Amino acid sequence: MITEASTVPASHKATMQHLLSSLIALVFALAIYPTQAHAQIIGELQANIPFQFHVGNTKFPAGEYRIHVLDDSDLTTMEISSMDNSASALFQVREADTNSEPTKTELIFNKYGNRYFLAKMFDEGNPSGAQVSESGYEKRISQQTAMEGQTHVSARHGKKQGK
Repeated sequence: MITEASTVPASHKATMQHLLSSLIALVFALAIYPTQAHAQIIGELQANIPFQFHVGNTKFPAGEYRIHVLDDSDLTTMEISSMDNSASALFQVREADTNSEPTKTELIFNKYGNRYFLAKMFDEGNPSGAQVSESGYEKRISQQTAMEGQTHVSARHGKKQGK
């Protein structure tokens, strides 16, 4: 009976087994914990915004507004419109995370002097929300005026009407 001696050192076999085990663990982890690649605002948000504000390059007066993800936009385009449908705008969003679960559904505005820009949105209990892409106008304002902070406005879930 002829037997061949293995030419692969035992340490190399152990390393290969370790790499294979790590790869299997990674694939398993990715399968059970999918990444969140999009904004996580579900349904329609409604809010009474008590000050004039900007979304993208559009300026809105104080008032009641609804915000929702645009259908067929892969969760990256949202629409804001006044409750009386007199003003609306589309804007781009990406995922935003917060360190703790928000205790209320809210809109967050960046404040520069007397100008407010919609910056983020979070649902109560969900640390993943939506961050509004900064417009060219906001970039110009932020270069001229230091941000004074952020203003939080409570929001609530509403029904999408007529869509």
